[in-house]
Amino acid sequence: RDQLIEAQLRFDSNLIHFNDGTEEDNYRHGSWHRSPEVNVIGLTTIYGNVYTTLATRNALHLLEVAGRTDIPVAEGSHVYLQLFFVFFPCTKKTTKLRAAGFVHGLDGLGNQNFPQPKTKPIEKSAAEYLVEQAGLYPGEITVLALGPLTNIALAIELDPSFNENIGQIILLGGAFLVNGNVNPASEANISTDPEAAEIVFTCGADVLAIGLNVTRQVILKDHDRDILAGSDGIFAKYLSKILEFYFSYHRDTYNMKGIYLHDPTTILAAVNPSLMTYTEGVVGVQTTGITRGQLSLFSNEQKRCFITNRRRQSRKGHVLIRWVGFNEETGCCKKPTVKVAVTVDAPRVNDKKNASSFKT
Repeated sequence: RDQLIEAQLRFDSNLIHFNDGTEEDNYRHGSWHRSPEVNVIGLTTIYGNVYTTLATRNALHLLEVAGRTDIPVAEGSHVYLQLFFVFFPCTKKTTKLRAAGFVHGLDGLGNQNFPQPKTKPIEKSAAEYLVEQAGLYPGEITVLALGPLTNIALAIELDPSFNENIGQIILLGGAFLVNGNVNPASEANISTDPEAAEIVFTCGADVLAIGLNVTRQVILKDHDRDILAGSDGIFAKYLSKILEFYFSYHRDTYNMKGIYLHDPTTILAAVNPSLMTYTEGVVGVQTTGITRGQLSLFSNEQKRCFITNRRRQSRKGHVLIRWVGFNEETGCCKKPTVKVAVTVDAPRVNDKKNASSFKT
């Protein structure tokens, strides 16, 4: 079966979702955990705005709230890895993590301090679970990665055939031709583990990147949250409550009456790809210096220009002729390409369905 049946704009593939344990994740879950267009076969967790242990707790809590405790949760890496390809395929160096409690609250859910979930994660690690599922359903699994890409990089390292078995990787990451949200050069998910991002972008799998240049165009405004709060739906009220902290962060940081919907916009690329336009090329990841985590998009066909001067005999003497051509391959030639979202139909995405879809 096709992964995306474009004629019906239906997502007809199994989905494994990477959860970094925040209220924005929960907003997105509210739309797809009940959707007939999506078959969620598992959640995996990763550090990001909170540490991995808390992300796992929040994922289990969310599934209990949604009534979907049948969906397994696999806990991911607790650290990010710097990979040095020198004498060994992979040398790991642990470095300190950065959590962003100031964005989503110390608990990742707007400081609501919900009770401990009753369910537990499965014994397999996130990387092991990814490899297992991709092997069981080759070409049918889509990974929706909404945090750092450490788990996927570990899966690629664990199984060299993972990039061939996985159907598609749709990731939230990068800031193409716009400022980042960690510093002017980089976006948080890529900046946290650029070495892992480099592995993913060059693995040869079908990769689609959704960057801040797209997600910052999709905004849930204050009056949309008021609709959620005024709804009789249990899940709508739950979302309105946990999003309060995230709204406050945007008011204080960006002076805006609304929130960017980074995560929900990313899943829209899977459910309805016609909402966006795309380009394709080689994505380079900066792994050192003050621009660490910056992404650049290159063509893998453009060759370096060369100029040569030649003298030819003419009736009036020697004439200098300058020849210009392209024949020298650059470092991007023949590298795997990925798709990158360029624009989004924000008016359609920002339709009232952003709020009304949670009234039940």
